[in-house]
Amino acid sequence: MLIKLRHKGQLTIPDHVRRAIHLEEGDYLAVSVRDGAIVLEPKTVIDASQAWFWKADWQAGEREASEDIASGRTQRFDSDEDFLDSLV
Repeated sequence: MLIKLRHKGQLTIPDHVRRAIHLEEGDYLAVSVRDGAIVLEPKTVIDASQAWFWKADWQAGEREASEDIASGRTQRFDSDEDFLDSLV
């Protein structure tokens, strides 16, 4: 497939390519050069105030919590007092 570079370096990514990798208007792409080729990679931009959630240690805790929930290793308490009593 051949596409043409337009004024100010603009190009159009063909619709079937956008659909194949689920690109939508407003999505971000990282641009790099590898071995003389232009490489475009879809990227998700995370607001700095939410970045903590996506750090490796936090995500490990999220996975552990999900496993505990899935295997039934949880408790439900009827009141705050019951919960606090369970901590002693």
